[in-house]
Amino acid sequence: MVEVDVETGTGLRLTCDRDAFAHQVSVVSRALSMRSTVQILSGILLEATGDRLALAATDMELSLQSSLEASVDEPGKAVVPGRLLVELARLLPNSAVSVAHRPEDAVVEVTCGSAHYRLHTYGVEDFPRLPDPGAAGLYAIDREALIDTAVKVSRSASRDESRPVLTGILVRFEQGKLVMAATDSYRLSVKETPLEGEAPELEAIVPARALGELARIAQGGGDLKLGVHENQVVFTIDGTVLTTRRIDGQFPNYSQLLPESFEHELAVPRDEVLDVVRRMAVMSQRNSPLRLRFAEGELTISAQTPDLGEARESMPVPFSGEPLEIGFNPNFLRDGIESVESDEVRFKLISPLRPCVIDAEGEDFRYLLMPIRLPD
Repeated sequence: MVEVDVETGTGLRLTCDRDAFAHQVSVVSRALSMRSTVQILSGILLEATGDRLALAATDMELSLQSSLEASVDEPGKAVVPGRLLVELARLLPNSAVSVAHRPEDAVVEVTCGSAHYRLHTYGVEDFPRLPDPGAAGLYAIDREALIDTAVKVSRSASRDESRPVLTGILVRFEQGKLVMAATDSYRLSVKETPLEGEAPELEAIVPARALGELARIAQGGGDLKLGVHENQVVFTIDGTVLTTRRIDGQFPNYSQLLPESFEHELAVPRDEVLDVVRRMAVMSQRNSPLRLRFAEGELTISAQTPDLGEARESMPVPFSGEPLEIGFNPNFLRDGIESVESDEVRFKLISPLRPCVIDAEGEDFRYLLMPIRLPD
């Protein structure tokens, strides 16, 4: 995602607002690498030019760039230990912050009120050159639509790095709508969101982590723009630039995974069934499934964990026909119900060993959940 641009370190001297400094340091720090073997990737780049202080961090998969107003006496660059700078900035007294780089000593001095720090620096020449957002044609995107869609499906993204494709979210812009899908092979979330205005021609697998970071940044509001350049996806919002690589590979054909017909479809009160699931999940430990038994006019949810105990609770539901008993991972089931916003949630069932789909009338969101085989 990034290239290395060899540069020579120079002095740097500026003064800036303490709160703005602490906030922007916190924003870019989310891209710091946790790999101690690559020291430069644990650093934050400070660059003073004109009347701005720019900050940047990257782990080679995700990069964050931001800036704030500053009174720059001497332009220059320096790379300082990121985690240390975050902690320091958060605890500084309420006063203007002065930052000065002394390349001959390989230190950055941070002064705020009576507090004075000397931080050892890393080589600026080793810091990767970050992507230029101007190289990507940026399109204005409805911020709430994109963020809400990403948050809705992200729970189903895998955290298993051995299958990179499943750690991402499929993002596709179609005529008048945005489609996102995520799966960890045990469950699948799909959401379609109407869009107005022009949108980029894009179908890409974007790391779920990147969209999660974007959602955090977007909480403060601002106009969101999106662009694609080669293997990178670029987001800009409220002066912050987030760039992430596209994940290579073939995303599962989710439309083939969604059943076309069901034996049973029933709507139940969302909050009521969610409360029951949460209560029963307390007794479902050590990978024990929740049992859902649908019978005439009734749903009974139960859990049993050897050596701990068992629990059972029933509620009325509009079910008719032969009883059906099916088992689910309690956390996955809870996630699916929580993702529905309507007052009622629909369960679409086929058989104890076929997937269940959870959705709601009028919502363009579907949550497919694979069952767990229950012992006889």
